[in-house]
Amino acid sequence: MRRRFALVPLIALLSMPVWAAMQTVTISVPGMTCAACPITVKVALNRVDGVSQVEVSYANLEAVVTFDDTRTSVEALTEATANAGYPSTLKPSEADRE
Repeated sequence: MRRRFALVPLIALLSMPVWAAMQTVTISVPGMTCAACPITVKVALNRVDGVSQVEVSYANLEAVVTFDDTRTSVEALTEATANAGYPSTLKPSEADRE
């Protein structure tokens, strides 16, 4: 009987999902020179495992990316854009500027 009671919390603990830490970053992509460039950048970023949302702005030369930081990293995002022909860097957030 004691084993059953000990197993219940253990099973409950093991069956809980691991909480993913979603993160949103802005990446500067200065090499975008035409209206078609954002499409290539968006496709490259969406192919990175863990990316859930990508918004690319040609006017601002940047991409806003939401991703699961347990599955990918900013380095993987910038590598993906560089491999597509568009080197990029992380833009500091407003909080980092202050």
